[in-house]
Amino acid sequence: MGLSNYLETKLIDHLLRGVPYTPPSTVYISVHTADPGETGASEVSGNGYSRYAYTCNQTSWSNVSGVAKNSNLITLPVATGDWGAVTHFGIWDASTGGNLLFSGALTVTKVVNQADTVSFPVDFLNIVFD
Repeated sequence: MGLSNYLETKLIDHLLRGVPYTPPSTVYISVHTADPGETGASEVSGNGYSRYAYTCNQTSWSNVSGVAKNSNLITLPVATGDWGAVTHFGIWDASTGGNLLFSGALTVTKVVNQADTVSFPVDFLNIVFD
């Protein structure tokens, strides 16, 4: 999973330049039909899609040996139409728009058709600063 240029800049400014950065209290999980790159491109839209709100705290995320993992099941809304082949996910600081913080490839592509759901089991999202 990669940090976005936005987050890299915020962390460098905060840690090394003394520029305050207030992290979000909630992040929003997105899915994409291609690599979102630095901009969050190819995010699914329409057909009942919305990002999943996920609270940032010690109960929602574990930290084991420098790897943060989601501690709860994450399930996006039921698709009311086809979303296509979902290949990537992102983590944002807003429910719409906002700044992409992290992104990564799914281990398996999921074709999402009407009435399907996308779920990430516990410990699926692994965030490593490496």
